[in-house]
Amino acid sequence: MHKRFLLRAAAAAFAFALAAPALAQAGYPDRPIRIVVPYPPGGFNDTLARTVGAKLQAAWGQSVVIENRPGGATVIGIDAAAKAPADGYTLLITPFSFAVNPFIFAKLPYDSQKDFAPITLAATTANLLVVPASVPIGSVKELVAMAKAKPGGLSYASTGIGSSNHLSMEKFKQMAGVDITHVPYKGSAPAVTDLIGGQVQVMFDNISNVLPHVKSGKLKVLAVTTPQRSPLVPDVPTVSEAGVPGYEVGVWFGIAAPAGTPKPIIDKLNGEIVKILHMPDVKEKFSAQGVDSVGSSVDQFVAHLNAQRAMWSKVVRDAGVTPE
Repeated sequence: MHKRFLLRAAAAAFAFALAAPALAQAGYPDRPIRIVVPYPPGGFNDTLARTVGAKLQAAWGQSVVIENRPGGATVIGIDAAAKAPADGYTLLITPFSFAVNPFIFAKLPYDSQKDFAPITLAATTANLLVVPASVPIGSVKELVAMAKAKPGGLSYASTGIGSSNHLSMEKFKQMAGVDITHVPYKGSAPAVTDLIGGQVQVMFDNISNVLPHVKSGKLKVLAVTTPQRSPLVPDVPTVSEAGVPGYEVGVWFGIAAPAGTPKPIIDKLNGEIVKILHMPDVKEKFSAQGVDSVGSSVDQFVAHLNAQRAMWSKVVRDAGVTPE
């Protein structure tokens, strides 16, 4: 009798253990969600997190907290998300550097392929090539001529090693045959501030980050990195048109969770976030900043990450990019 009771108790405990994760997933979310942004406030990575976070909070009735963790060329923030519990309550805004860092750093505290579960490719945009209004450069050809006349004499800002603006310029340097000195910052806001102030002379940055300063007359825009001109600056040529034939760079933003997050939760997050990214007010808000809202499937985002890794590994290798 006692043995039979123990067997029944063990069976009940085992059944509960099997059912508990399913019950937890069915009730997801039942507490606040954290979105880690590996940059300081002020750039589009932060805008994306706050826009999606506010909409998730409205849809699910749970608080969404944005945690800015800048520094270390985004390694600090990405690592913090990688080491979080795989329960759907920590998400990461995956920046451009997410697919690039493995080719720059000999040793990372995380593995971007093994430690994360991709959720969606959220948005894409272009970078603008900009200079301070005070700098006597009015075109890409003039920039190239000045850089060739003073090898290493011009400096460019980026939001850190492996960022889209860093590698946009490294690719530009390779294709234009120029030497421009890199000055990395922890985010777009401080980099653009120094660019406007003339501490650095040139920068590639997301349209959303620099267009207001172009409109106010503080910055001059020389070119756009995409194959086609941007409707936001239709009179501005592409880099390829302006003197570096074949040049093309696209910038992207994604969302991921720690690896091991249950598939039903990943699917729920993908479904809700894609719905948010397709909302007319969100698309309009992003479009006004020169950003195209995407909202892909998980598989599409995985394919995108693989393509990005293949392309940028060569640029990093050819440029000899290393941590500074």
